[in-house]
Amino acid sequence: MKEFDSLNEAIKALYGSEEEIKERRTVSGGDINRAYILRLSDGSELFMKENSRKNLDFFRAEVLGLAALKETGTLKIPEVKALGTDGDSAFLLMEAVNSGIRKRGFFEEFGIELAAMHMADTDSFVPGGRYGFYEDNYIGSGFQKNTAKDKWIDFFRECRLEPQLERASRYFDETDRKRQLRFLDRLDSFLYEPERPALLHGDLWGGNYMCGSDGEPVLIDPAVYVGCNEADIAMTELFGGYDRAFYSSYWKSYKYAVPGYEDRRDIYNLYHLLNHLNLFGASYLSSVRGIIGRYEKE
Repeated sequence: MKEFDSLNEAIKALYGSEEEIKERRTVSGGDINRAYILRLSDGSELFMKENSRKNLDFFRAEVLGLAALKETGTLKIPEVKALGTDGDSAFLLMEAVNSGIRKRGFFEEFGIELAAMHMADTDSFVPGGRYGFYEDNYIGSGFQKNTAKDKWIDFFRECRLEPQLERASRYFDETDRKRQLRFLDRLDSFLYEPERPALLHGDLWGGNYMCGSDGEPVLIDPAVYVGCNEADIAMTELFGGYDRAFYSSYWKSYKYAVPGYEDRRDIYNLYHLLNHLNLFGASYLSSVRGIIGRYEKE
């Protein structure tokens, strides 16, 4: 995607030389970015994320992630309009998704469509049935390593848990480190190698889906990679969970389910808790220690 040298240049390239921004309205953009709805002189609206110029890579990675999700032809994904810098800022312009009322069967449809996304072919992202992604990216502002691996458990250990544990090392004492090593050494006794890899949203908590104006689910803010489908489902449960109809329709639709997901769920969420520990501080430390301690003793 072409990167523009100013917001004004992007607007005029997209909508014509006479078009300009008439209103900029602040909206919620999460913990990482500033976010706005831009109203143009023709009355149309755009959603804009903004960060410091040095963090343009956040938006480059998001563009690739949204494109990957869209390629599966399953769930709805906002259209990316433009990317660039303006002075000291980086920006990402996207379709403005107007929130609607959930149509009847919203969560059933969401579960079915996510299962279809998880069953979509992944060779264009990581060839040969491997795990990872063709670019590293970010989960929030945390760097996410996506080096391709032949084995899922190797990928999850080496590209997910180990980097986060290393980043969080200041929080751990010698007893913690010994437990972590024993836990990592035994990871293949807790997890399994999937029958087929799945393209994951990567950060599928309840704040990263919307209900569009048509009443259907829309995915936003991905941290994509190819992995085990259970990692996405686990994240949906970390901060309260979705409607039960979502899980019922998902597991009925997903063809490669393996019994015992509930026994593995907390291992997948350990990654997100470690990321939160690194981004937001020690309030997540007891949860991290609790998960590692429980599995390390099994």
